Amino acid sequence: MRQSRALWLLDRLERDPRADPVIDALRERVRALPLGRGRDLLHGRWLGHPVHPLMVQVPIGSWLSAAVLDLRPGRSREAGLLVGVGLAAAAPAAFTGAVDWAELHRQQQRVGLLHALTNTAAVALYTASLVCRVKGRGAAGRTFGFLGMTAVGLGGMLGGHLAYRQASGANHAEEVPHVVTEGWHRIGTVDEFPAGRPVRRSVDDVPVLVVREPGGTVHALAERCSHLAGPLSEGTVADGCVQCPWHGSTFRLSDGWNVRGPATAPQPAFDTRVVDAHVELRLRRHDRDGRAADDRETDRRPTGSGAGRTRGGGG
Repeated sequence: MRQSRALWLLDRLERDPRADPVIDALRERVRALPLGRGRDLLHGRWLGHPVHPLMVQVPIGSWLSAAVLDLRPGRSREAGLLVGVGLAAAAPAAFTGAVDWAELHRQQQRVGLLHALTNTAAVALYTASLVCRVKGRGAAGRTFGFLGMTAVGLGGMLGGHLAYRQASGANHAEEVPHVVTEGWHRIGTVDEFPAGRPVRRSVDDVPVLVVREPGGTVHALAERCSHLAGPLSEGTVADGCVQCPWHGSTFRLSDGWNVRGPATAPQPAFDTRVVDAHVELRLRRHDRDGRAADDRETDRRPTGSGAGRTRGGGG
């Protein structure tokens, strides 16, 4: 089966650098906005996933409902009200999308720019529709409304491409609990982990970030950032946290909690221990009963003369 024309055009758009100067200028302006902690609010860190997909439901739903009413005689007033509601909700929805867009990969930003332009055209068409309705030009208002709905559909298709084909906004660490096998995994001797320095190891082909504190406590997190799979082992370790070198997401080493965005999901964390001068890891599960039983079994395991055990983050 041949590739669809639409997908072929989108693949070309992802590789086309001509809009990059515009993208750079817009990205820097969005990043320079003095949002403070409000930036994490707009990213959706409090929600656990991006806010933008939630916000766009109001304008899309309002405009779709207006289109349905426009198909029925005598409902122009109600349809006009819904067009106005959609326009009022479009600005905050666009703002949350812009904040997310500024922290994406370049290929995603190229598609995202067209997504924004298409939705801007939709807003312009619906604004014209509302003006016509207010002036009593109902037929023109309905025509502009249907054109706006077409633009919204195209924008939604581009948004779906961003979310599902390009995985913008997805949790890039979600698969870790499904890949790492149960039990303890030996990853090296204690001497291989210099105090305070991030080290990359692998467990079941899953990259793992390991940090040993000066006091001896060992922390371990999934190494690929949940935001866009940035390499945390190349990030900065400070104040009990690691900062992703790509977009600045910050995670607590003790439990992987995302203390600062744009990441909206925490990093999978590992329990750690030292046995016979070797560091061992075990994925931290949320099944308390199973974990307690496993802990009891582990506590009965002989560790040999001089062996100690250290758990990261109260594991």
